[in-house]
Amino acid sequence: MVEWTDSERAIINSIFSNLDYEEIGRKSLCRCLIVYPWTQRYFGAFGNLYNAETIMANPLIAAHGTKILHGLDRALKNMDDIKNTYAELSLLHSDKLHVDPDNFRLLADCLTVVIAAKMGTAFTVETQVAWQKFLSVVVSALGRQYH
Repeated sequence: MVEWTDSERAIINSIFSNLDYEEIGRKSLCRCLIVYPWTQRYFGAFGNLYNAETIMANPLIAAHGTKILHGLDRALKNMDDIKNTYAELSLLHSDKLHVDPDNFRLLADCLTVVIAAKMGTAFTVETQVAWQKFLSVVVSALGRQYH
């Protein structure tokens, strides 16, 4: 189990309390699909992903980005048991969807870039430390079924 300080909990809660799920979710998933084009293979049913413009304008990608961020709410609400909270989702992504677990880390990195850009100077070193710790635990939990 991961130990969280009161400061880390406060930082993570603060990030989520100011989050525009639609904007940040869309931008994060779009960035991942554009920067790491091989991740597009999991989204074949989402229509034309031919270039950055079509990806950024795709409403299915935008909706899925929002869904991903709302999925992080589960981790936020269950910070002391993230691994078990994501057990079913990990199983879905490993056994049914066959998602390469490294893609979770790539998306987490893109999410960090987008949030840092949005927060600007408020994304301090302390904020990044807490945020990276949170996302690392989520990524580990999502990849749990692969081990």
